[in-house]
Amino acid sequence: MSNAITMGILWHLVGAASAACFYAPFKKVQRWSWETMWAVGGCVSWIILPWTVSALLLPNFWAYYDGFSLSTLLPVFLFGAMWGIGNINYGLTMRYLGMSMGIGIAIGITLIVGTLMTPIIAGKFDVLIGTAGGRMTLLGVVVALVGVAIVTRAGQLKERKMGIRAEEFNLKKGLLLAVMCGIFSAGMSFAMDAAKPMHEAAAALGVDPLYVALPSYVVIMGGGAVVNLGFCFIRLAKVKNLSIKADFSVAKPLLIANVLFAALGGLMWYLQFFFYARGHARIPAQYDYMSWMLHMSFYVLCGGLVGLLLKEWKAAGRRPVSVLSLGCVVIIIAANIVGLGMAN
Repeated sequence: MSNAITMGILWHLVGAASAACFYAPFKKVQRWSWETMWAVGGCVSWIILPWTVSALLLPNFWAYYDGFSLSTLLPVFLFGAMWGIGNINYGLTMRYLGMSMGIGIAIGITLIVGTLMTPIIAGKFDVLIGTAGGRMTLLGVVVALVGVAIVTRAGQLKERKMGIRAEEFNLKKGLLLAVMCGIFSAGMSFAMDAAKPMHEAAAALGVDPLYVALPSYVVIMGGGAVVNLGFCFIRLAKVKNLSIKADFSVAKPLLIANVLFAALGGLMWYLQFFFYARGHARIPAQYDYMSWMLHMSFYVLCGGLVGLLLKEWKAAGRRPVSVLSLGCVVIIIAANIVGLGMAN
């Protein structure tokens, strides 16, 4: 396995670790509705940071975006909006299925859809089944799904042992939302593929190859922001017990703390895709769709490891932890299989 591929895999691991930890600062926010907290963090991750980073990278911010036709920008924006719909469904999936089952189904579906649909749509599926390297990377995807399933099982054992249930368990509704989440969340993978002309234009302007994907985030995350912020603001305007005015009327020290914690959560959410871009740049072009598989499987891996570090599994007993450890090892093996396949 080449050094470039190894570094690409490691950067995807760093991005996934940031994704696994991003909600920790949100848990420190007090006396705010979820909608206000999500909107503040979202403004940081979907608007402020992508625009700021792009302005620093590009020699002429507005000229860069003006150089693209609507036919180039619109698919990127719409796939970003598709990803945004997946974000909303993700939270609802947890509500009706619980964390372990919800994550397992949603991540499993988005891993399959986001990884395999990209080469199928591009007419490159023969790379997967017609070459030794392609078949090995496909094997890595299958092994990753097995790892996700094992980690999901560990989560179910933990919840059963600790008596944890979804707040409003509804299998039929939860499964429908999990499938929708899995499909729509894959929009980020599709958006990155549609944004390749933007990456090439950034490279032509002298942007470091590790960062050429970042200017496209202005458009991708702009689509996600429209969906997520629209959902939050509609909820704040229509639901009786929700009020952005009331949320911002808390005592000044608490208000400042809430804004800072929400902003930190937004920063960590953005950093997952900052490092995703670095990892994506290191993956060979013919296998760049594997970036999504690496990101999602590492997200499950890091989520389990973070839970262990925070001692969330302490009262679960030995069996759930053993199953979790097995699942983490299988995901690591999957990443290595994919890496070896890309090196062929």
